[in-house]
Amino acid sequence: MKVLIVEDDAETAAYVARGLKEQGHGVDVASDGRDGLFLALDQTFDVIVMDRMVPGMDGLSMVKSLRAGGVETPVIFLTALGGVGDRVEGLEAGADDYLVKPFSFSELNARVNALGRRAPLREQANALIRLGGLELNRLQRSARVGDKVLDLKPKEFQLLEYMLLHADRVVTRTMLLEHVWDFHFDPKTTIVETHISRIRAKLEAGGPDSPVIQTVRGAGYMLVAS
Repeated sequence: MKVLIVEDDAETAAYVARGLKEQGHGVDVASDGRDGLFLALDQTFDVIVMDRMVPGMDGLSMVKSLRAGGVETPVIFLTALGGVGDRVEGLEAGADDYLVKPFSFSELNARVNALGRRAPLREQANALIRLGGLELNRLQRSARVGDKVLDLKPKEFQLLEYMLLHADRVVTRTMLLEHVWDFHFDPKTTIVETHISRIRAKLEAGGPDSPVIQTVRGAGYMLVAS
């Protein structure tokens, strides 16, 4: 499996990474929440092991951002915050498991393996997103309307995927900048408008069964069935 560790304590991160590697797993480590979020959005992991108290972006905010962005990778919080309220808060934020420090590596490993076995089933269940005649395959990174395959560039695919996950709801320009480009500021460019225009043209070329991107004046965009 491929595991992402988000942990700012260098000793703990090295200990967990070494143990998981000895079990045959591939491991990436981020010591900052924002770096961890970038890696989790940019790459595919089987499991994420995450501390709640990391700089840049705390663990709760990170897992909420992942779920809002459609990333369903199983997450286990590994943290010193062990109260019942803390556990409930973590699980309700979108985590799949919760382990309190100090911890046994054998228990952590068993939980990581259990989440890893669940991941392929979860991926398959969430692989296909449909709206009207549009079908988007998140594993194959492909989209089609009926028999017509849409030629989407990577960012176009991400933008359409995000809008499909929020179909029939207004998606603001800020939301797209944050979740598609990972910009937490306004770059003062027409990057969103340009990509929306390109996707609109490709959806229109797909035929009358394609969904439509509507502009909601003063608010943003909405993807709706035709």
